[in-house]
Amino acid sequence: MGRISHFFDLTNKTALITGGSRGLGLQIAEALGEYGANLVLSARKADELRDAQDHLQRLGIDAECVTADSTIDSDIHRLGAEAIAKFGKVDILVNNAGATWGSPASEHPLEAWDKLMNLNVRAVFLLSQYIGKHSMIPCRYGRIIDVASIAGLRGNQPGSPPTIAYNTSKGAVVNFTRALAGEWGQFGITVNALAPGFFPSKMTNGTIAELGVDSLTAGVPLKRIGDDTDLQGAALLFASDAGKHITGQILAVDGGYTAV
Repeated sequence: MGRISHFFDLTNKTALITGGSRGLGLQIAEALGEYGANLVLSARKADELRDAQDHLQRLGIDAECVTADSTIDSDIHRLGAEAIAKFGKVDILVNNAGATWGSPASEHPLEAWDKLMNLNVRAVFLLSQYIGKHSMIPCRYGRIIDVASIAGLRGNQPGSPPTIAYNTSKGAVVNFTRALAGEWGQFGITVNALAPGFFPSKMTNGTIAELGVDSLTAGVPLKRIGDDTDLQGAALLFASDAGKHITGQILAVDGGYTAV
């Protein structure tokens, strides 16, 4: 490798990625695996994890998988313990698992509100706490990447789908990232967040179908939604020593939507 490129090398690093079986999580797994990281992917469905494992294998990337439900505290602790047991430590934690719900605030079901807060916020805290306590703090090294959203950086425009619980949860992830970065920097741990705009995924396909790509990109300077590689470079920066002096930052990967 060249003088600069070695900063991106993840050889002998272990990355745990929640929601890693598809979508943004799998996209990030591809990038970290290609640069040498040992991968542990987590999701609720074993068949989707097997599909992801096969997909990565075709790219020449090996991955271990742990089936776990991030809304269950005991599953989160088991996931953390199994990930550490597989490789001895977790150097990189990608908190990607999440859900959304569309409903007017006046009619929003409380159970849906609680579901989003449990998965999008509580689970991020619990897994970060476990991996920090049992691996990163003792090792005095860690990279935590939280997947937030541009929905956590602003409110919804009139006429757009109402997603108050999702926006609130992702806003919490944004400030969780900043707060944890301030507290854990002393241990050599960086904590940053990616805030994607619209990317095709199981979570967003309904909105894309309802509103159309042209509508969704009307206020986007680059005039497109995200693709299957657009998060990879940013994730690699935050995961590697190329970003070792970056912490507490929220990077919007949105084609410039939040800049205008």
